[in-house]
Amino acid sequence: MNPDKEYTVVINGKPQGPYSLADLKDLSISANTFIRKPGMDDYKEAHAIPELRELLGFKYQKTAPQYFAAFDQRLLASVIDHFIIFGFYTIIILTSYIFIPGKDERIKAFLVPFPVIFIVKLVYGIFAESSASQATIGKRMLNIKVTDLEGSRISFGRSLGRNLSKIMSVIPVFFGYLYSFLNKKNQCWHDITADTLVVKDRLI
Repeated sequence: MNPDKEYTVVINGKPQGPYSLADLKDLSISANTFIRKPGMDDYKEAHAIPELRELLGFKYQKTAPQYFAAFDQRLLASVIDHFIIFGFYTIIILTSYIFIPGKDERIKAFLVPFPVIFIVKLVYGIFAESSASQATIGKRMLNIKVTDLEGSRISFGRSLGRNLSKIMSVIPVFFGYLYSFLNKKNQCWHDITADTLVVKDRLI
């Protein structure tokens, strides 16, 4: 095989090639054409590959529509985060039972601090989504992250505002979350308030 021919191109829904970089210039490739080369875990759109942007004059679209995370992905990420925190909570409470003899006292010890789970999730989200990973563990597991409207990392202040604004999405019977179905960028109310997006690195 010619080592220069390393690009596989999805044409009419089917992978074709391999092609060399010079060959690609003669094909009808758009910025959203999916292309893969050795070393890539999955296909990427042409605009996401530096040498193709240079060759074909594409502009990098950090927040292309197909990269907005769907509601079910976001919900599952949140469930994973809460499950992990709940696991630690349960371990701590069960350990405390060593010092709590009565059944009623143990039930109270489990239920009374329960809201702490949601507080911990809120604080954790603020720090995690403004960190270099731009995501909580749940989001990282699903390859999604929080960005600004340009697709870049958000500041701690914006992450703080975004997470505190979630109360607006919760109060009207969670309609602020369901609003993402009506928004072209899959934004919930707290995303709109903070000018943020939840995006995925590639098609899932």
